[in-house]
Amino acid sequence: MDLPFDGAISAFHKNEAPEDIRAAIASAGKNDIHDDDFPYAERMKRSVYDPEMAALQIELVRLQHWAKEQGERIVVVFEGRDAAGKGGTIERFRENLNPRGARTVALSKPSETEAGQWYFQRYIDELPTSGEIVFFDRSWYNRGVVEKVFGFCTDEQRTKWFDQVVPFEKMLVDEGIRLFKVWLNVGRATQLQRFLDRESDPLKQWKLSWIDVEGLKKWDAYTVAIQETLALTHTAHAPWTVIRSDDKRRARLNAIRSVLSQIPYDRKDTAALGQVDPQIAGGPNLWHG
Repeated sequence: MDLPFDGAISAFHKNEAPEDIRAAIASAGKNDIHDDDFPYAERMKRSVYDPEMAALQIELVRLQHWAKEQGERIVVVFEGRDAAGKGGTIERFRENLNPRGARTVALSKPSETEAGQWYFQRYIDELPTSGEIVFFDRSWYNRGVVEKVFGFCTDEQRTKWFDQVVPFEKMLVDEGIRLFKVWLNVGRATQLQRFLDRESDPLKQWKLSWIDVEGLKKWDAYTVAIQETLALTHTAHAPWTVIRSDDKRRARLNAIRSVLSQIPYDRKDTAALGQVDPQIAGGPNLWHG
């Protein structure tokens, strides 16, 4: 089978990955968590996960009904390293929602016209109207991390972006938009294992890009850029919720709970909603490089 990018991910695993990362991958069993500092040794059992997720799906439907009735506008921003689980988590949020009132925004590389506009302009065009929920699969935070790491922006442009992003988000909140920012934090061994899985699966190879391949070599640069971004953009009006995502099941449950717990929607069933796990979801202090 032909591998994408001429097997560059496998080659990185074999020849360039740190020894401790290779060892963690080699020693992990089917349900083991790859990173030693993760608070659980194994991923959540499906027998526990499925009923909890089913209960949360009902709560999400109640949220959407309330948002439509009240004319609420809700934005959930998802950020994180490649393979952190952004797309899969968004899918679980949207699984049973009416697509007419809940959509995902995943913008591609800016066009020539967009590149000449104010940086936030194309994101503003995607903000929700009355009664709508919008999920951003990456967002204006590209400038803080990816563009910095790959040299797609200058340091001056990034500094200007930092000067503007906090007041920009304050304007959104003051306008009445409910803004939630979720950072999915994945460990290095888990990320590489997920890339290897994608590389060998013809049904998932489309998820891989040149950025993914090159990003494997830039782990430390990503770490610095993420630390800076979280530190400078975690505010009282738009705080970050960090989700440790080495276990996708725990990550998805806690991402949904973190959002639902902060919204006063009608008929909220607190028993069904459950409690956010503070070992999985919390503020930037939970983030691990």
